[in-house]
Amino acid sequence: MTALELKQTPLNSAHRRLGGRMVDFGGWDMPVQYPAGTVEEHLRTRTRSGLFDVSHMGEIDVRGTDAVAFVNRICSNDVSKLVDGQAHYSALTTPEGTVVDDLLVYRFAEDHLLLVVNAGTTEKDWEWITSHHGGEAVELNNVSANYCQLALQGPDALSIMQTLTGTPLDEIKYYHFREGVVDGVPAIISRTGYTGEDGFEIYAAPDKAELLWDTILDAGKHGTPEGTLPCGLAARNTLRLEAGMALYGHEIDETTTLLEANLGWICKLNKGDFTGRERLARQKEEGVKQKLVGFEMTERGIARDLQEVLIGGERVGRVTSGSPAPFLKKNIGMAYLPVQYADVGQEIQIDVRGRTVGAQVVPTPFYKRNKQ
Repeated sequence: MTALELKQTPLNSAHRRLGGRMVDFGGWDMPVQYPAGTVEEHLRTRTRSGLFDVSHMGEIDVRGTDAVAFVNRICSNDVSKLVDGQAHYSALTTPEGTVVDDLLVYRFAEDHLLLVVNAGTTEKDWEWITSHHGGEAVELNNVSANYCQLALQGPDALSIMQTLTGTPLDEIKYYHFREGVVDGVPAIISRTGYTGEDGFEIYAAPDKAELLWDTILDAGKHGTPEGTLPCGLAARNTLRLEAGMALYGHEIDETTTLLEANLGWICKLNKGDFTGRERLARQKEEGVKQKLVGFEMTERGIARDLQEVLIGGERVGRVTSGSPAPFLKKNIGMAYLPVQYADVGQEIQIDVRGRTVGAQVVPTPFYKRNKQ
């Protein structure tokens, strides 16, 4: 696709004005990094704050008396446990227990949920969800065009955002949200993120995106050059990898089950029937044959996505994600391994462009922030 054929978020001109290097990301024209560079964006998010445009994500509105029952039937987590103003991480599952997509489910009311899905799978998810409507009393709407979404992440996120809203942010618990006003703009203020840091995701009308973006960056200056940086896709990826978070199309997809991906904690087998429950229950009883693990390189070299994992010269798995970890100053990755090789401490090798490089299975997440 040419740049003109790619979908654009409402912040496209802002990214270009700030010198963002634009790339085709699943059909979207998105910034992979800014002039400061990926490493600096990553470190600034870990130590101060970074601002991300995630307006390409999809939103699907579910309303009606059967909203909870319907979403509970097609997703793995238990929506009935949510209270108003709370969100949770979940997955759309196939009958085989594999992953159509991972998503966030927001509960506004008993009869109103919002599903936030990945950008590259929004159309597929919409078709999946609507095709699995079994007659429940729900109205489904793809409202992706109604929202921009900005993510301010890092230790300074709360103090920066609090200067822009009267909503008491310290009262919003992790994975909870409130409807409020940010710099005069009606918004959903959600204490969520995909970086391993504290922070907020702000949903608002798309025509307010540039105003919010500029205002948040300005508020984040703190009178110092070490203030908020705009951050691109590359830093978002290295941050989530350090935090051990799965990426759809890498750690999870329609060939991997939730249990294999260590996502049993969002797989509530006792909640009642849902798509894939029978297969997942059987796999839990029998045990998985492969498992997602974290590893770090013990020899000089960087593992990259899809490279082969070897033990004793035999191919045993594949790297799902691999890169340098800027904050940890290590080279890390995740891979699927046969369960007998998945224990922490297991020595493995990665085929890095024809060169065998040593690595070791380590606990995940690789990075965990200090909570105050």
